[in-house]
Amino acid sequence: MNHIDCDLLIVGGGINGAAIARDAAGRGLRVLLCEKDDLAQHTSSASSKLIHGGLRYLEHYEFGLVRKALAEREVLLRSAPHIMRPLRFVMPHDGGQRPAWLIRAGLFLYDRLARREILPGSQAVDLRAHPAGAALQPRYGRGFVYSDGWVDDARLVVLNAVDARERGATILTRTRCLAPQRHAAHWCATLVQDDARLQVRARCLVNAAGPWAARFLDGLPDLPARGALRLIKGSHILVPRLFEHEQAYIFQHPDGRIVFALPYEGAFTLIGTTDVDYTGDLDRVAIGPDEIAYLCRLANRYFVRAVTPGDVVWSYAGVRPLVQDGVGEGAAAAVTRDFRLDTDSDGAPLLSVFGGKITTSRKLAQEAVDWIGPALGMRAPAWTAGACLPGGDLYGRGPDKRGALELGTWEATQAAKYPREPPALLRRRYCRCAMCVADR
Repeated sequence: MNHIDCDLLIVGGGINGAAIARDAAGRGLRVLLCEKDDLAQHTSSASSKLIHGGLRYLEHYEFGLVRKALAEREVLLRSAPHIMRPLRFVMPHDGGQRPAWLIRAGLFLYDRLARREILPGSQAVDLRAHPAGAALQPRYGRGFVYSDGWVDDARLVVLNAVDARERGATILTRTRCLAPQRHAAHWCATLVQDDARLQVRARCLVNAAGPWAARFLDGLPDLPARGALRLIKGSHILVPRLFEHEQAYIFQHPDGRIVFALPYEGAFTLIGTTDVDYTGDLDRVAIGPDEIAYLCRLANRYFVRAVTPGDVVWSYAGVRPLVQDGVGEGAAAAVTRDFRLDTDSDGAPLLSVFGGKITTSRKLAQEAVDWIGPALGMRAPAWTAGACLPGGDLYGRGPDKRGALELGTWEATQAAKYPREPPALLRRRYCRCAMCVADR
């Protein structure tokens, strides 16, 4: 059996685990991350693909969460413009739902809660004259437009892991962590990959197991009781493209929920998400027929072109591990999306991640390592807010708003420079290594 010593053993290869690995490796910690499946295989690739502040969270008075997410939205758009882009959202006003004055007030706050340099502000629009109005039923004559961002969620996880590895971290996929044992100054755990076993001795353990986080803690002896997680399933459907432009829609449902309709890969429209309490097998999460019908009904409330379950060409679902904050069982949509870091120093340090969202993952990781470093007697400054993710350095080594604002100019320059490269490859800039080869 092989052995390895490290400062930090991270269990979980979703966005939170990968972001913590990146931050910690960049501060000089010896990091090992293990993931029982593949990176981003579960919740982190089953999102709505958005970098956003969360406009609807204002209704629940989560101003701190929205402010934090809006600030992070700008940081992320600068650091990875090759996998993110600004996106305008059209909100048709439904007279039977939230009143127009309330929407205007919410958008006023949304524009001003955090500094904004990349994205344009909100405005009221006449949908009878706006390009987005053509796909909507005629009764929606007025609406509002505001800005957020789109992200390739799975690629964001992978790039965090790539950067962590480039900074010295070890990333092990298809690897389970078995029977961690706590000692006064270290943890011992056995990692299993196929028939191979690796014995790990780590000074600190991070539980970033997502929906499995509470179950992982249950397997650790002599720990105090923790707050409960509420597992909420969110599902999405893909249907043939319902509109020709590149803006997204945000729709209000009579039950108070918000659902998005997003342009997806040129030929499709992505519709979601649902909020359903989940108690099933976490390894076999799938959309249910009731959810498909729900999303189709909502789309038909707004779009001219009817959507039926038979139009669904693909669907996906993921389970979000949300912090149980006392909200009743019938209010899944109202459960906070903010994160909580539980720390335990009664012996070797333990940090558990509960809740969170993709937009705030970098901030979560920074706060986690701000605690881990001193707990291990290592102090190094935070750094990720001023660094690009791999491939994001379009206009220099550091984050630059030009990457988000002038991506089209960059794409045209690269297309002229590398005419043999497929345009789609250049557009996503997944070809950082290939372009290095081309320069030789």
